Amino acid sequence: MGDRGDSDLGRQLVMVSAAARDDLDGIRSPLTPPVLGPPLLRMFKWLGGGIGPRLLAAVLLFSSIVTLTLTAVQLYLDYHHEVNVIESRLDEVGRSYLGSIGESLWNLDQNQLQLQLTGILRLPDISAVELRERSTRPNAILISLGERGTASVVARDYPLDYFGQGTKHRIGMLHVEATLTEVYRQLLNRGLVILASQAAKTFLVSFFILYMFHWLVTRHLTDIAAFVSRYNPARPPPPLTLDRKPPHTADELDHVINAFNRMCATLQLAYGDLREANLKLEQDLVVRREAEESARHSEQRFRDYAETASDWLWETGPDHVFTYVSDRLTAFGMDRAAMIGKRRLDVALDQDTESQKWREHMATLERHEPFRNFQYTRHDSAGRLRHLSVNGLPVFAADGRFMGYRGTATDLTKQHEAEERLRQSQKMDAIGQLTGGVAHDFNNVLTVITGTIEILREGVADKPELAAIAQLIEDAAARGADITSQLLTFARRQPLQPREIDVNGLVTDTARLLNPVLGEQIAIATALADDAWSALADPSQLSSAIINLSVNARDAMKGGGKLTLTTANLVVDEALAIDLGGVKPGPFVMISVTDTGSGIPADIRDRVFEPFFTTKGVGRGTGLGLSMVYGFARQTGGAVRIESEEGLGTTVRLYLPRAAGQAAAKAVPLAIPDLPRGHETILVVEDDALVRGYVIAQLGSLGYHTLVASDGIKALAMVDSGAAFDLLFTDMIMPGGLNGRELADAVMKRRPGMKVLYTSGYTDNVAVHEGHLDPGITLLSKPYRKSDLSRKIREVLSGAPAT
Repeated sequence: MGDRGDSDLGRQLVMVSAAARDDLDGIRSPLTPPVLGPPLLRMFKWLGGGIGPRLLAAVLLFSSIVTLTLTAVQLYLDYHHEVNVIESRLDEVGRSYLGSIGESLWNLDQNQLQLQLTGILRLPDISAVELRERSTRPNAILISLGERGTASVVARDYPLDYFGQGTKHRIGMLHVEATLTEVYRQLLNRGLVILASQAAKTFLVSFFILYMFHWLVTRHLTDIAAFVSRYNPARPPPPLTLDRKPPHTADELDHVINAFNRMCATLQLAYGDLREANLKLEQDLVVRREAEESARHSEQRFRDYAETASDWLWETGPDHVFTYVSDRLTAFGMDRAAMIGKRRLDVALDQDTESQKWREHMATLERHEPFRNFQYTRHDSAGRLRHLSVNGLPVFAADGRFMGYRGTATDLTKQHEAEERLRQSQKMDAIGQLTGGVAHDFNNVLTVITGTIEILREGVADKPELAAIAQLIEDAAARGADITSQLLTFARRQPLQPREIDVNGLVTDTARLLNPVLGEQIAIATALADDAWSALADPSQLSSAIINLSVNARDAMKGGGKLTLTTANLVVDEALAIDLGGVKPGPFVMISVTDTGSGIPADIRDRVFEPFFTTKGVGRGTGLGLSMVYGFARQTGGAVRIESEEGLGTTVRLYLPRAAGQAAAKAVPLAIPDLPRGHETILVVEDDALVRGYVIAQLGSLGYHTLVASDGIKALAMVDSGAAFDLLFTDMIMPGGLNGRELADAVMKRRPGMKVLYTSGYTDNVAVHEGHLDPGITLLSKPYRKSDLSRKIREVLSGAPAT
């Protein structure tokens, strides 16, 4: 129906055009001059239109060009005439004055020369005269009259000769200048007169032409345009007539009006057919517009879904080759163009390691069955391993032919990485709980051994062979204490004393200590940020961490190499905070240790922070160095990351929180010559029987009285029964449902101001939060010696460090 309507409309337009062309072909008769009649107002109104200004501009432009050209020619001829007159006058000066001036110059008659040159200067247009004598005498005659010009002048130089005794002598030079200023002034006045007269003539002629053109043509064109603008085929007006006074001979305008009226009649006849065709055409067009709009909305909806979804869309042909992948794919670092034309099997990474899974998947595709949550791995354009999950539905044509698959794909990489980080963190926490518990029990044993060996050493001081054995026992106990300290650091149970640290200064001091440790074959370099922030950490633990990392780097550089220590400022955002294991976003100071060694193999890279894991030979390491670094960083509120590639070296980055500006007080150890003694009563609360017995014996030897309880419940019962004591000395971690911190709080409620000294080899966040001891806590860490116990007891009882 739409094609038929378009065809009818086209035939009607062709008929109208043919009729108009036949009528217009008869316009050939010449114009006849009409009589001037309408008022000038209508013509001036017409001048505001389009033809009038253009015609006026054309007439004025042409007239102006002709006028200017003729004026220029006339002025050029006049200029040459005036110049010729001046040059003739200069020639006359040369013919008339040279002889007499030469005679006067020869006779050195100054007065006569002055009169002759003045006469020349009075000639018309002469502006300057100058006379020079050709002589080397200092008083050579030089006369200059008038003002010499630099432009608009005509100048002549005349040689002055004197004939004497048959010989011609050159005695001087006469220079004459004539100005053209007057010539230019006359030419300017003459040009202005010519231009003014020509402009007046051009205006009158142009006005007459415009008036005649308006009267004969344009006023009628205006009437025709007004008629056409009001013409409506549905309500046709009377035939068009022009305002032309008879009698006159028919001309082109009359033929135009007749042809136009016949065209209007033809249009009125065609209007009925066109109206019916247009109604039908409109109904087709409405359906087409609705269909096109629906298709456009559908396509836009599909594009919006495809480009804003968290997944991306894909389509394959019957050969399972990708024919479409949405642009969303590029947001996950994969090349969209590289996937088009390839099968999913061609871009997968795990097809060899999980061949059975892929055989089953390909069998599903060959059976043209839908599938959901098919997972595989591949590398993106940056080399990062991606984990993907794919859903797909088969597509069939109307005749049942298999056309391919359409579906969605989801990137599960972040989920897999987060799960892996969670598993690693849980594993490290579990190992930390285990090692912390072992270190706690081991510290209790070491406390007894360390304290007892002091007594034995005093008893065998006069027996060298037994004293040597006692020293071996003490050294072994110290070695055990170091190991438990490292275990507690890894388990994040080591009481830290953080303060504001000048990171650059600490790294520089540590680098100086490393020279003898690493050996001459290792070159040490630093790259420290000039504006490095201060960090909030335990300085001794941080220095130990840097030394541990440096020693590991030395062991990886068998034949020597370069160790670089770097500092930098870093603001951790939410995304990086998650990647660093859940640290708090904010400002951090980064310390990196980089070596040029052999690197860490990929299969063991995730295990290097585990305690007792080492790649060194038997007896060459405990496997606690990196574990201590890991625990220290985590307990401080930071993180540690390793970047390594076999053969290209290793970089370990340590992230520490920036100090807020408050520096923790740093205790300065004082030399104590004698063990402080006392007479006060101390309530000792210790669940380990060996440690409890050792403490009672040591305190008794120092002069103190003791009350003893094996747990917090029994100690609190003694307090409630009225037992008198001056100091509560309690273990931090105890069984029975009441730990040392809770016991101390309960005692101080009953007896405000009671002095408390804590001891522990394992804090378990009872008194340590965010990496440091809570305010007001005094802790004696296990294992400890008799001297440590004595000084700490006196320090708490006296309210100040013991002296």
